[in-house]
Amino acid sequence: MARAWGTPGHERHAVLLIGKSVLASTLSWWIAHAVLDATSPAFAPFSAVLTMNATISKSVWQTLRYITAVIVGVAVQAAISFVAGPDLIAFVLVAVIALSLGQWQALGEQRSQVATAAFFAFSTYAAATSNADRVTQLGQIVLLVLLGCGIGLIVNLGLAPPLRYRSAEQGLHVLAAEMETLLDDMADGLCSGDVNAERADRWVAAGERVQAAVGQARAGLETAENSLPFNPRRLLPVHRGHLTFGRYRQTLSAMERAVYQLASLTRSLGRWRESEDTYTYGPALKSYADFAACLRDIAHVLAEVDSDTLADQAEEMCKLATIAQEALRKVLDTADEHRLPLADAGRPYGVLIVEATRLMEEFQNTCDVLQDTASR
Repeated sequence: MARAWGTPGHERHAVLLIGKSVLASTLSWWIAHAVLDATSPAFAPFSAVLTMNATISKSVWQTLRYITAVIVGVAVQAAISFVAGPDLIAFVLVAVIALSLGQWQALGEQRSQVATAAFFAFSTYAAATSNADRVTQLGQIVLLVLLGCGIGLIVNLGLAPPLRYRSAEQGLHVLAAEMETLLDDMADGLCSGDVNAERADRWVAAGERVQAAVGQARAGLETAENSLPFNPRRLLPVHRGHLTFGRYRQTLSAMERAVYQLASLTRSLGRWRESEDTYTYGPALKSYADFAACLRDIAHVLAEVDSDTLADQAEEMCKLATIAQEALRKVLDTADEHRLPLADAGRPYGVLIVEATRLMEEFQNTCDVLQDTASR
């Protein structure tokens, strides 16, 4: 709770969503129970909670799908029961048809609600004493669902509607922080010559975590983009500078390629450890460590990238990239000076040099993308 109050982020969004769900469900229950005196008032708060999502657009689409699923389920039950009556055979027919219609892909996550609504409607239908009462009760189910969905949407839209444009930055922060941690450990291990089997395995595992962070960053970007449609907060002047995400998409694509090369480098270093019993090329390891440290410094700036200060950060990253290019040249010069067996396919040195060159290209591309988008 303290973190939700102190800083924006997942905790605050979660607390806000819970609060709005409580308010919407309470209002829905009160109207359904105290005002409408409904027989099954729980449909209203249940529907209200279902409309609460991280973005307004998702709430709207999920609500439309949910309402469609409920209407289809109730219609199936009504059509079968009014013809066959509320007996076991009718229930079997309702179950078969509702579960079959529940495979309709257009309903997305709400497909299961077709059968749920049909079964609840069947129970309500069976408990009613006359056809008029049955029609009333079935109509009431649809009315309560519409009531709950309407209140849920109004609360979600009117009370601090989620505008998650910072999610794009946060995804990049997490990804860059994972890269920074891995590069820092690599620089330390290579500099000290401590590349034992355990550490090499740790680098490979860290490389896999970095690759997983790419998916999280892409999800954060999609959340940011999806938070704009139907959201009235996007019209406020304070948010107008944060309504496009092209720079983040380009940056993430460039970082994704860098991550791929970084993961490949960790695997190459792991094979190095497997194929080399001793390390007789200490200067080469040291220059490689310096190169990794330079890339770490770039990742550190990426982990703190902010749209409000992007121009200065992009300039700093480009300067660090120039330093990293010089470090890469030292790696190549050291390899030549100490005559590393780069052409020996049975040894990993040639592969390591190639991986370093490709990795530098992707980091440089990332810096160039940020500088280009910052100047627009």
